[in-house]
Amino acid sequence: MHVTGRYLNNTYSFSYQNNGYCMDDLFRMLESIHPMTDALKQHLYGVLKEQLLVKKGFLLEAGHISRRVCYVKEGLLRCYYTIADADVSSWFMKEGDVIFSVESFLLQIPGYESIQALEDTIVYYISYNELQHIYKIYPEFNFIGRVLTEKYYVLSEQRVRTMRMQRAIDRYEHLMANHPDLILRVPAKYLASYLGLTEVTLSKIKAKQ
Repeated sequence: MHVTGRYLNNTYSFSYQNNGYCMDDLFRMLESIHPMTDALKQHLYGVLKEQLLVKKGFLLEAGHISRRVCYVKEGLLRCYYTIADADVSSWFMKEGDVIFSVESFLLQIPGYESIQALEDTIVYYISYNELQHIYKIYPEFNFIGRVLTEKYYVLSEQRVRTMRMQRAIDRYEHLMANHPDLILRVPAKYLASYLGLTEVTLSKIKAKQ
């Protein structure tokens, strides 16, 4: 196994060239979308890498180009952007999710979003260039990539719809019904930002539940 490491943003980030660590959960997820040939599986085993992010470490910082698409093996991340010196949480990703900054990754341009680990997190990742190479060689992976991208956009639309709910209690109850674990795992200040509330309002809503 080839291992590299670097100190960045008060975190120590390790990258492992895949030579045998377990990816069963990732491959099950991919094959639930479309069966993969043995040749494709072997290729993925050869190019996928693993990265450990310690809590508060950055997977991506605003102003940089998103060059990786990642699968969250374990942990929790938040995506946020900054307006008038205030951070606004736009979404959270946890185990089993695929994560990338869509506009930045697809267009390969600097993005406005940052992606930060809220817990110690492990991701498997593949580069933009390698992904394009796989699309050319393995047609079935085009279908998988399309389904995953569609899922991302559906989640984005669901968030927009939730934010249009007039009452704060409705936004909170929608999150509770669909992602109750986030209520427990995400710090209150990030959760309040995501819901468009103040921490005081969020605390009052929780107290009434």
